[in-house]
Amino acid sequence: MPSLTGRLEGAVSRNLLHVASQDSGSPKLEKQALGVWGHAGQFSELKLAVPWGHIAAKAWGSQQGPPVLCLHGWLDNANSFDRLIPLLSKDFHYVAMDFGGHGLSSHYSPGLPYYHQNFVSEVRRVAAALKWSRFSLIGHSFGGLVGGMFSCVFPEMVDKLILLDATPFFLDTNEIENLLTYKRRNTEHTLQVEASKKPSKVVSQEAMLQGFLKNNSHVGEECGALLLQRGTTQVATGLVLNRDRRIAKIEHCLDFVSKELFEHYIRKLQARVLLIKATQGYHDVRRENDANTEPMLFKIGMLRAVLKERFQFVEVTGNHYVHMNQPQLVASVINSFLQSKERIPAQL
Repeated sequence: MPSLTGRLEGAVSRNLLHVASQDSGSPKLEKQALGVWGHAGQFSELKLAVPWGHIAAKAWGSQQGPPVLCLHGWLDNANSFDRLIPLLSKDFHYVAMDFGGHGLSSHYSPGLPYYHQNFVSEVRRVAAALKWSRFSLIGHSFGGLVGGMFSCVFPEMVDKLILLDATPFFLDTNEIENLLTYKRRNTEHTLQVEASKKPSKVVSQEAMLQGFLKNNSHVGEECGALLLQRGTTQVATGLVLNRDRRIAKIEHCLDFVSKELFEHYIRKLQARVLLIKATQGYHDVRRENDANTEPMLFKIGMLRAVLKERFQFVEVTGNHYVHMNQPQLVASVINSFLQSKERIPAQL
């Protein structure tokens, strides 16, 4: 087993290539590509210019292949897909982005809050920067919520939507009494962080990893180190987290929907949808509600009823991070779904 330092740092070699492009009538979009060899095979580091700084991303495969954009979960980063993408078909071009305030992406400008729709807009910006008019999406957890909303708002742009232990939306069924509280807490937390002059906390590599694993029980040590590799920065006395401290609990920024809106939204979908559910995964945004499977069953039933042959549901053995802990369990079904134009059996 490599040392913790080795696992966090990773051995990579880089060759720098810088490309800048500008579309007529649109903001300047820069792309910075670095050829990298590492634990995830050969990939490129991208840096896409946005008004508040840049969105960082990683890319695998030929740009001539059909594009697939990969969206990570809440407080994670693009390394979430490092163990999965090398197992996927080499016929596609994969890009895994860091959402704003996560990984290596810039934090939002002061005063700009982190809301669900802002992350959806980031996907549109990335597609514009890469000049993609139609592509597929793979979203884990929160990334599935962002991908689901994007696929309904821009249905003509999405060919296939793959949800990894995620659904397109969270229902408001269990949250009616909490919605205003979430909005209040989001605002109060943002103001508190902005007013605070405290520097980012510096901790040792071991303490950082153990703290991360304590708060993410579904992530194994190796995968936790992989996420921290991109989610932290080395300073003289230890590590600091890269993420924006204004980002707090996921429920504070979400757009919850009613059952009626859920049905209305998914009727806008043009994409084929694959939902991969982990047997020990999550059913609800708040873990204390996780024993209540009714909202999940409603969503799966409605997706089947509305999308018919365009929807596929597959259950795999594993937890919320099965795509990292046991990527081989989901890689084969994702490959079949990406490559096939026909419905494939919902078995594994």
